[in-house]
Amino acid sequence: MRLFDFALAPNPRRVRMFLAEKSVEIPLVQINTRERAQFDESFVAINPLSMVPVLELDDGTCIAESVAICRYIEELHPEPPLMGTDAKDKAIVEMWNRRVEFMGYAPASEVVRNALPMFEDRGLSGMPGGVPQIPALVERGKQSLGRFFALLHRQLADNSFVAGEAFTIADITAFVTIEFAKRADVEVPERGTENVVRWHAEIASRPSAAA
Repeated sequence: MRLFDFALAPNPRRVRMFLAEKSVEIPLVQINTRERAQFDESFVAINPLSMVPVLELDDGTCIAESVAICRYIEELHPEPPLMGTDAKDKAIVEMWNRRVEFMGYAPASEVVRNALPMFEDRGLSGMPGGVPQIPALVERGKQSLGRFFALLHRQLADNSFVAGEAFTIADITAFVTIEFAKRADVEVPERGTENVVRWHAEIASRPSAAA
């Protein structure tokens, strides 16, 4: 089993944090997306969408998409549970992870993809080129991130973690989202989102944050 990864990409980081929390080690194969290695024929044969991460199993099966990879690892290594325990808890974790993806990660990607010069012809991930940036999406993405920070602030007022009282994949996704947004100089405001600032500092102190 091996994980196709890129150390600077946010989605692979989600998987690495998940693995670190599980104390699971998988050999990494670096695919340098800044040098467009994801478009090499050898990698396209592994993932036609030309995106990392991808988990290749010993039988040759390739599993792409961060949450799908994490789900597979969760089934193999259920402790500590990072995707919920019983039916209700699993649903709540899934709900919050999806909210973070839609309301946080997607806007962060929108800002980064349309603001950074390195993506000037790749406004969409998985595309080799020819997709121009849309400056208007930067401002819309920043506004969406503001609403996302406010949502997290409210949720964390009465909860230690994003999906309740246990650390889960929802915290990993939210933490990586905030770190990702920093690449476009979008930071969590220090005033009005104190709960997010507190939570972020706690997650950053976990060993998995360095994965």
